Amino acid sequence: MLKNLTKLIATAALALLVTSPAHGQAARADASKPSFDDLQSPQIGGREKSFRPRDWLEMEAKIKIDVRPEPPSGMADRLTVKWYVAIKNPERRGEFLLLTREVNHVNVPIGEDVYTSVYLSPSSIRRITGNFRGGKGSVEFVGYEVVYNGEVVGHATNKGQDQWWNIPSERISASDTVPLLTKPETPFAAMWWDRYAEVAVERGGGS
Repeated sequence: MLKNLTKLIATAALALLVTSPAHGQAARADASKPSFDDLQSPQIGGREKSFRPRDWLEMEAKIKIDVRPEPPSGMADRLTVKWYVAIKNPERRGEFLLLTREVNHVNVPIGEDVYTSVYLSPSSIRRITGNFRGGKGSVEFVGYEVVYNGEVVGHATNKGQDQWWNIPSERISASDTVPLLTKPETPFAAMWWDRYAEVAVERGGGS
């Protein structure tokens, strides 16, 4: 019994040694002002078909994460960016719809500039504007938070009050009718690969 107890204590001590550095880390993110712009659907090589490219709306931001003590890998295992986008409500003049999306990044280089992004599809743009063009003009506010180990370590907005998404407003209402998409969920998935932080692929369970 004493032998088993000694083994249990040794195992617990090893677990504490492995997990304690993560809890002792201090992190900070340099978060740039987010930008947004219209992008046309890319024409990907292959059999040519006649089509008229429509607009996507891209929101992106540059971030740089600093972690102390820095892990030996020089990488942050996981980094979450929470996006908040307020677009003009097409049905209520002077009001806005709040769109949100969490993007989980993996293997993020520490101390290097990387980009993070979300998108609105042409169909979403049409729902907002009534056509497949001009999504950029429907955007009022774009903001985001950088989360590391469950803590917000950086945030930024294109304009307005700091962290406006946390301030209650009768003019802004949450909506999921027009979803924000991650880069891998768009035709831009393989484009400009080294510019962006890698997005975690969430795999569902199988039988």
